[in-house]
Amino acid sequence: MTNVFDVLKERGFIKQTTHEEEIRELLGKESVTFYIGFDATADSLHVGHFLQLMAMAHLQRAGHRPIALLGGGTTMVGDPTGKTDMRKMLTVEEIQHNADCFKKQMAKFLDFSDGKAIMANNADWLMNLEYIPFLREIGRHFSVNRMLTAECFKSRMEKGLSFLEFNYMIMQAYDFLELHRKYGCKLELGGDDQWSNIIAGADLIRRVEGESAYGMTFTLLTNSEGKKMGKTESGAVWLDSQKTSPYDFYQYWRNVADADVQNCLSLLTFIPMDEVRRLSSLEGAEINKAKEVLAYEVTKIVHGEEEAKKAQEAARALFGKGAMAGSIPTTEISREEFAEGMDIISILTTTKLTSSRGEARRLIQQGGVSVNDEKVKDISLVIKEEDFKDDGLMVKKGKKVYHKVKLV
Repeated sequence: MTNVFDVLKERGFIKQTTHEEEIRELLGKESVTFYIGFDATADSLHVGHFLQLMAMAHLQRAGHRPIALLGGGTTMVGDPTGKTDMRKMLTVEEIQHNADCFKKQMAKFLDFSDGKAIMANNADWLMNLEYIPFLREIGRHFSVNRMLTAECFKSRMEKGLSFLEFNYMIMQAYDFLELHRKYGCKLELGGDDQWSNIIAGADLIRRVEGESAYGMTFTLLTNSEGKKMGKTESGAVWLDSQKTSPYDFYQYWRNVADADVQNCLSLLTFIPMDEVRRLSSLEGAEINKAKEVLAYEVTKIVHGEEEAKKAQEAARALFGKGAMAGSIPTTEISREEFAEGMDIISILTTTKLTSSRGEARRLIQQGGVSVNDEKVKDISLVIKEEDFKDDGLMVKKGKKVYHKVKLV
């Protein structure tokens, strides 16, 4: 049976490890309890989280036990990693709401039945800590000099690092210790930007418990130019269908660059690597077949097979390859509201194709908006009921983003 470490390595997940040979041996000889933390900073997981959930799914399929740790406590502080300014302070209620949303989404990717996976929340132990005892038991194991060399802190030294955020590394390390004590957790995983925090936790377990603990980071999801994937003109690509529709989600993957196909197929699907290599070796127009497979498979994992089929049919229909499906994002507007017609800028903001009237104005001036396949040239254009076809009004942003407006 193939060692899951080799599977993750072949597919391109693994970036850094604390002890590569020991981790590989451990994953090959016993069922290992491991964890990844997810701070509840938004009400949906996004594509960056999805890569980590896929890694967790590979490990679970190989017989290991995942802990999905919700950061109810750490979100109160905010991870300074990769941020030039302090994160927005969320209320306890906002964090709880976001954590509840994460729980529902994670259940799609991991099997939590019969103790096969654990859902935990670090608020359970962090929120009730007593400051002086915590400093004496845990704080004494951390060297400030060493902490300041960590990349997550170095990048903030110019603008200023708050004492609040400086505690984040200690809190994350303490999470690993707590999960080690509660569940026998031996391995912490995370994005490569979490390396400093992960090795701090493994080191803390060795110092406090005198036991072995390990860390492993995953490559961040970037394109062939090294830029983070999962961003569009309108913002992040979310896993919540209310924030990014299955159609828009499908279209994002259908339109990745040719050079990114193999990486995305390897990291974001369960397609065997022989087939991944075959698909990604296609050239010219043939590579579009691989992109269709990628978009379909990723959408199926996140939104289910039915939504993936609808999105695929709708995408093909827009390129003249099939019958129109009802999966294109649609906004319904009441006939009463439309009695006098509606200006194009209001339509763009109502459908959320643009986030502001200013953005809508600029997009029209740049020739980036079409209505029913006619390019909009006038920012004061008013759309009236007679402009609607039987199946609604089709608004296009740029070359690839479609949205339907219906009157009800």
